[in-house]
Amino acid sequence: MIHPRAIVHPQAKIGEGTTVGPDAIIDEHVVIGARCEIRARAVITGHTSIGADNQIGYGAIIGAEPQDLSYRNEESYVRIGSQNIIREYVTIHRGAREGTATVVGDQCYLMANAHVGHNCRLGNQVILVNNVLLGGYVEVRDFAFLGGATVAHQFVRIGEFVMVRGQTRLGLDVPPYCMAVATNTVCGLNRVGLKRRGYDRERRRTIEQAYETYFWSGKNRTQALAALAADVATGGDDVRLFADFIRDTKRGICAAQRAGAIGSGE
Repeated sequence: MIHPRAIVHPQAKIGEGTTVGPDAIIDEHVVIGARCEIRARAVITGHTSIGADNQIGYGAIIGAEPQDLSYRNEESYVRIGSQNIIREYVTIHRGAREGTATVVGDQCYLMANAHVGHNCRLGNQVILVNNVLLGGYVEVRDFAFLGGATVAHQFVRIGEFVMVRGQTRLGLDVPPYCMAVATNTVCGLNRVGLKRRGYDRERRRTIEQAYETYFWSGKNRTQALAALAADVATGGDDVRLFADFIRDTKRGICAAQRAGAIGSGE
């Protein structure tokens, strides 16, 4: 199951049923679970652990040093869950500080040439389309979809069920359920994504009311969060998730525009 041209360190741990293609490199401290497919010329290095049933594409590089000028060869990690597809030439860098990790959850799909910087955290069923660039410490939560060539500044958070249009630039946090476009802008909810995930009309309407309260009620941030806190009693976990994410922001929250006000250039 290991091609004769592959270079696999004798101390690396390879799970049963895993295949390793020609010219792939797997270093000493790597642990790979069962039934994975490591395609030709992939490089897996550092203290990297990969769960079961993952596909690692041609030329992907996982576990290389962080692109951080302060990094001093500390021992840090990459941890990847199960059933992920990581396509050709994706790069995932290990943590930048001693004992820290870059984490990818389960059932994610990282398309060609995407970059996941040091200390990023991807939840489950996250999709990164081609050429997405995530700076260090970016958090992308469950079921988020980032369109092609999206760029996210370090420490940005992208909430659950977010849909990001291709070529969007993010230096501020995107709350759960939102559509992100242009530069640091949201323009409504990811209604199609919510519907596909089984959110019925009543739940979607509750989330829409929370969105309107925060962005379009004319209240300042403190007043809007207070109003959302009152809405939790009726809106339950959906409103709580939205409000808690906003309350916990450190970089700030993207501004909102009506969809019709966003021009093609922005």
